Amino acid sequence: MALRLLFAGTPEVAVPSLKAFAADPRFEVAAVLTRPDAPTGRGRRLMPSPVKAAALDLGFDVIDAKPRDPGFLDRLAAVGVDIAAVIAYGSILPVPVLDAVPLGWYNLHFSNLPRWRGAAPVQRAIWAGDVTCGADVFKVGEGLDDGPIVASMTVALTGTETSGELLARLAEEGAPMYVDALAAVGAGTATLTPQKGEGAVYAHKITTDDAHIRFTDDVAAVDRQIRACTPAPGAWASLDDGRPADADARPQTLHILAARPADTAAPNVPADLAPGLLAVGKRNVWAGTATAPLELLEVKAQGKKAMRAADWARGARLAEGARLR
Repeated sequence: MALRLLFAGTPEVAVPSLKAFAADPRFEVAAVLTRPDAPTGRGRRLMPSPVKAAALDLGFDVIDAKPRDPGFLDRLAAVGVDIAAVIAYGSILPVPVLDAVPLGWYNLHFSNLPRWRGAAPVQRAIWAGDVTCGADVFKVGEGLDDGPIVASMTVALTGTETSGELLARLAEEGAPMYVDALAAVGAGTATLTPQKGEGAVYAHKITTDDAHIRFTDDVAAVDRQIRACTPAPGAWASLDDGRPADADARPQTLHILAARPADTAAPNVPADLAPGLLAVGKRNVWAGTATAPLELLEVKAQGKKAMRAADWARGARLAEGARLR
């Protein structure tokens, strides 16, 4: 008999797992729990979460009430589930809700625990320069990502991926493991391994202020910061274009969408640039750091579309001494 599953999730990164459970005959997705529709875009229209949109396409019942809302437990009891999968749902599950599911709630978390517990494990792994990352399935309890582990996978990092690229990879590769792990729980064959007490590191959420590029760091650290903050919240800097500033003008913001440490052995690469100082060639734009230059590949200026950095620099008509701060 198929296990009746409650699936809880919100963003795009949870959709591969929902589809994997939906396609597996060992499970019957009884309902999908997600956040209420939220205002999005300039018009602030109410839009469903990616998980809700996928669930409706698949024909599943959707619950968008909050776990602490009156009547939530009654609604959960009426659904009658055996086990629950939760991935990037976005709300804390109170103990009565955890206890209401007979076999428990199981989370797919994108790190190898106990390293990088918390909200931004992939981003923090990239920023820290980790050589591996991974995904773990663990049983959810009252603590923060500290429950016993049911399944685990590890991947090697290239040192060039963005957090968006790594999240997408782990979401796809982790989904089959997630399904098999919960099937083993239902069959009584799963092994739950307590997490080690040592080695716990917390992955605090990355803010817009965190994403302000620090060109006074070495080029490798700047590169990691940009990749960790891409696509969200988006790495950025303030632009001093080298021209006399209007006293009433606000600083211009330049978002750096793609960059890489410059190949200092290549011809025409500036040998020594002060932190943040810009140098513009025919096909290249470089910014100084505490060590080697950083080559800007794609940028987005305020009110403009994303474009190649060299195209932006030609249009911006930067004066000598232009700098990112």
